[in-house]
Amino acid sequence: MSNIEWHIYEAGYCTHAECATRWGAPLAVARFPALTFFLDHPQWGNILFDTGYSEHFLHATRHLPERLYRTVTPVQLQDSGSLRSQLTCAGLSPLDIKHIVLSHFHGDHVGGLLDFPEAALICSRAAWEDLCSRTRLGSLRVGLLPKLLPDDFLERVSWIEDAPLRDLPPELIEFGRGHDLFGDASMLAVSLPGHAAGHYGLLFEDAKGKSIFLVADAAWSSQAIREGVPPPSLVTGWLGDTRVYRDTLQRLHRLAVNAPEIRILPSHCNEWMQW
Repeated sequence: MSNIEWHIYEAGYCTHAECATRWGAPLAVARFPALTFFLDHPQWGNILFDTGYSEHFLHATRHLPERLYRTVTPVQLQDSGSLRSQLTCAGLSPLDIKHIVLSHFHGDHVGGLLDFPEAALICSRAAWEDLCSRTRLGSLRVGLLPKLLPDDFLERVSWIEDAPLRDLPPELIEFGRGHDLFGDASMLAVSLPGHAAGHYGLLFEDAKGKSIFLVADAAWSSQAIREGVPPPSLVTGWLGDTRVYRDTLQRLHRLAVNAPEIRILPSHCNEWMQW
């Protein structure tokens, strides 16, 4: 695997009861950051893993029925703003982003996609087909907002499923094989089913030689992975498949116990500033 520099950005956050994300968690309302990951690949340039919230999300949910999305999970953009604003402050133009890997199509992961009009897109065909099969209300029910996808989506996309399969490191044998996104084993997309159709994580080795496993919404927190404690079945059943989700979470839990050297990073964890 190639050495990759990486950085985390919080592109907005939502609030809802913490108990919805982990059995035994408090009833109190908690803040859940929408984390995005910026990867500086030595060969393939600047890559994003998901895009978080943005003004586009707020615009897409200003009227009913889509407004129900941010009524159920109120959304805020922090003072630093969207991912695009934060990257601009770091000296990067939206045109500097060469690729965007989407873990899945939920609004808090594709909310900033329209800010990067030149980036090549990489995502799951299964996720796209699921989105296309749904009505407007059917999409909204599971957190999908088709308005957040660019009009030229199909012209820019490559499907994860079309990338060649490679063996994963022995520690990840329970996860089957990974899709080699660039053909050089530097970034492997790993199926993490249960949360949403076509839900994928991303495995890479960073510039310090550490294995980084971005697992998106396969868990809402590192604590859930450490303890192997899932959300209530009402939540996972509403969004996806509870049995499959729990199997994925247990595999991540065993990986965390047996291979602590691998950094497993979910997309909504409040511990992120300690990473």
